Amino acid sequence: MPSEHASAELLGALGKLLGEVDQASLLLETPSVVEARQTRAAVLDQLSDYVLPRLVQLNAPLLAVVGGSTGAGKSTLVNSIVGQRITESGVLRPTTRSPVLVHHPADAHWFQPDRILPEMPRTLTPTNDTYALRLAPSSRVPRGLAILDAPDVDSIDKGNRELATQLLAAADLWLFVTSAARYADQVPWDYLRAAAERSTSVAVVLDRTHPGAVLEVRGHLARMMTSRGLSDSPLFTVPESGVDTEGLLPPDAVADIVGWLHELAADPEARTRVVTQTLEGAVRQNVFSAHDIADAMDDQIEVAELLHRDLGNCYDKAIEDIAVATWDGSLLRGDVLARWQDFVGTGELLRSVEEKVGRIRDRLMDGVSGKRTRSNEVSEAVGQAVHMLLLEHAESAAEAVARSWNSAEAGRTLLDSTHGLERASREFRTKVERTVRDWQQGVLELVRTEGADKRMTAKFLAFGVNGIGVALMIVMISHRAGPVGGEAGGTAAIGQKLLEAIFGDQAVRRLAEQAHADLGARVATLLDEEKQRYAQLLDLPETIRASQASLRDAAQNAEYARHTDFLDEQGLEGEINQ
Repeated sequence: MPSEHASAELLGALGKLLGEVDQASLLLETPSVVEARQTRAAVLDQLSDYVLPRLVQLNAPLLAVVGGSTGAGKSTLVNSIVGQRITESGVLRPTTRSPVLVHHPADAHWFQPDRILPEMPRTLTPTNDTYALRLAPSSRVPRGLAILDAPDVDSIDKGNRELATQLLAAADLWLFVTSAARYADQVPWDYLRAAAERSTSVAVVLDRTHPGAVLEVRGHLARMMTSRGLSDSPLFTVPESGVDTEGLLPPDAVADIVGWLHELAADPEARTRVVTQTLEGAVRQNVFSAHDIADAMDDQIEVAELLHRDLGNCYDKAIEDIAVATWDGSLLRGDVLARWQDFVGTGELLRSVEEKVGRIRDRLMDGVSGKRTRSNEVSEAVGQAVHMLLLEHAESAAEAVARSWNSAEAGRTLLDSTHGLERASREFRTKVERTVRDWQQGVLELVRTEGADKRMTAKFLAFGVNGIGVALMIVMISHRAGPVGGEAGGTAAIGQKLLEAIFGDQAVRRLAEQAHADLGARVATLLDEEKQRYAQLLDLPETIRASQASLRDAAQNAEYARHTDFLDEQGLEGEINQ
């Protein structure tokens, strides 16, 4: 690898991977999503906190993060390694209130926020802010080395545990501290196993061990390390001993650790080996984790398809039912029927449309304004009927989707994140009024266009655009009704005959179909807006698939770049551990 920074290919590939992992769709509650979200958070933290910052400054000081079990004596050990009281320790747990990074004063620029751990604010004074990184310059630390005292990995405080995980993931070297009383605990070994899996450079410190038990405990711990893939990791022992007035262990108790760290700091090649081992393992592990996230997105796609299918079915049914109800004569009742009968007259049906039109024309000539007022009443009645029909089916569709989604955990969680989706939206009524009004205006425009060359005929003059328009509305809502008996059937037939007398049979059929299609298109647009209240809560399956494919491509490209920058240059092409 280059001496100062990694190749542009590797940096670009990992930057792309970071973005794709961040954008991975894991919104829906599925059996695999909790683990996938944890994996994503870990990948994002390590790429942004450690891998990318380290790759652009390979010659930065070696960062040794000191972590381990509660009560293992980490803070005392850090102070003793440095040779002065830097970090506070005490009886109350958790004792580490904020992480402390000790470095040589000349190395201070390496640890500014735009470098390692960029999201953590910096401070130069002790603080109880768990997420503030305290920088503690000390000339007792050799140049080329920094030591970070992290919270307990098994702290009773969740925030401390999460921070410990984040800081250990940002380490070039783990200095893992345990004690004779805690070395067999499960939690520390979970961390050590994770370190071994990603080839992180690790040194283990067995602290606070009674001199008489050192050999036995050390031997058992060494065997445990070997069985868990850490046989090459240094193991240091710090016997139990008193501290001086500054709270420091005797120098000879930590001499081996101090000597080893100083040798690393003084040897550029040794530092490079440690950094390269940890970096290469981190990149490899993050690539594998990215594939795990992509695999978990299969469940997201499956559930998204189910939720979108249920959503579409509910609103498609509403649109279909509205189309049928505005076509099959079911609206020609109640106020609509009464207003229409009042408009055309309720007497005995005349034998010919010409005679009926003649009578109506004569009546209109005597009172045009009154007749046209009655046409407006018919229009209002039809509009109100269509309005109520749309409201009813929008409410039913919303309730149906809510029932369907509530039957699955993913849908139920989405519904819990918002309110009111089980009903039509508050503004729906206003939208319906506008939609019906615009549709009726469209029907009148159809009449104007079709009757452009018929406006001087007696039949057209008898009814005018408004009268013919309401007749077309009546014909439309009963167009597929089939044989209709009684007064309703008779008065509906009058509208059909009137229009046929003006426009002809084929034209009436076409106009009715155009009016119905126009209403259907407006209804579809209106209900699609209602459907989007649900749809905006989750990604489309196609969107998740595209994100999944991009994530897999990014992971694959990062793996190719890893081979080029790490494995090929080390001559390890044939030893890749897949």
